[in-house]
Amino acid sequence: YVLKNIKLTIKNDSKLAVVGINGAGKTTLIKLIMKLYNPTEGRILLNGRDLRDFDRDEYFKLFSPVFQNIECFALPIFENVSFEVEEETDMDKVTSALERSGLLEKIDMYDAGIRVNLLKIFDEKGIDLSGGEKQKLALARALYKDAPIVILDEPTAALDALAEDRMYREFNNMVKNKIAIFII
Repeated sequence: YVLKNIKLTIKNDSKLAVVGINGAGKTTLIKLIMKLYNPTEGRILLNGRDLRDFDRDEYFKLFSPVFQNIECFALPIFENVSFEVEEETDMDKVTSALERSGLLEKIDMYDAGIRVNLLKIFDEKGIDLSGGEKQKLALARALYKDAPIVILDEPTAALDALAEDRMYREFNNMVKNKIAIFII
């Protein structure tokens, strides 16, 4: 076992770094906390209440995760950020999130702007993103969601040094007055 019978208390506004070698279970621990996995033993509590007692969709609203593996969908950029249809999307907030993540400059190169489609599955004029750009998209999603708990799972692994510096500076702004868990 890497971890067994642990007790961890995370207080409001805490900044927690989970550090370990590859395969040590860092991401698994976070996915357990986020209720993406169910514990096979023991309990995970939020404010004294077992996670199994929470409505899954309501519980998910607490988290703005930026994971290593980012999925892109054959939808416009704004929907890839907001996960909402156009009528329910705050386009100014999408633009701000893309700007803060460092992805807006690329998106603005296209005539359709934030309405440009990702991928070429349904639109031959759709765009593909590099690994670093996908990480910026994931950060834009987290910024747009603006949840009280921010999870950052090695979010700069595919970025160059300048983009990594910019992203970490944005993280500092992003996690003010929030719980932040960094997986390193």
